[in-house]
Amino acid sequence: MQKNILITGAAKRIGAACARLLHSEGCNVFLHYRSSKEAALQLCFELNQMRPDSAYMMQADLLDRDEMESLASEACMAWGGIDALVNNASTFYPTEVAKVTEQQWDELMGSNLKAPFFLAKLLSGTLADNRGCIINIVDIHAECGLKGFPVYSIAKAGLAAMTKILAKEFGPSVRVNAVAPGAILWPDTDLSEQQKLEILQRVTLGRCGEPDDIAKAVWFLIKNADYMTGQILTVDGGRTLFC
Repeated sequence: MQKNILITGAAKRIGAACARLLHSEGCNVFLHYRSSKEAALQLCFELNQMRPDSAYMMQADLLDRDEMESLASEACMAWGGIDALVNNASTFYPTEVAKVTEQQWDELMGSNLKAPFFLAKLLSGTLADNRGCIINIVDIHAECGLKGFPVYSIAKAGLAAMTKILAKEFGPSVRVNAVAPGAILWPDTDLSEQQKLEILQRVTLGRCGEPDDIAKAVWFLIKNADYMTGQILTVDGGRTLFC
């Protein structure tokens, strides 16, 4: 099933897993990255070796409105339109309520909430023409919050709410759903082995998931969820049972 898909934050981690799986299913993928140029180049080359002209890449700072507009325009021009937008790009770091700066607030809100909203707005026309869909990558902590990460958690809660709101706004021509990962990859911030063990003790299946678990959920929402909109699929090994 050939569809044209824009994935933000596609160079590494969950974004790269989504790109590889969707590409393996016959999709064309437009890879957005901010700073991971080498990883994006390698992934784009890898995919085009399998199927020429099936992958494009572009650098953009999603906090810059002009660069975001250029990304949306280039993605539409690559193959004549976009069938699906995967809002995966995310900034993640801890903040202390008493010391949160406006810059931190703007950065975390910008990447996790503002950018997905305005990208959806910019691409709503082509998505409607193609009866397409939007998949937002939220977080299980959008529901109950992650201690020490208040601004990030608030931003993801906003993205979860946005999923339901845009489903109403863009229906019936565009479906809007989300995937909420649990313990899939350890964050780049340092975690001790004891901290990891404590997290896994609250996961019903007793282990971390894999990025492909999220990619499979994204593909399901693109391919097999024609009568689903405004929904959030939780892929967390049962972690939220202990939330």
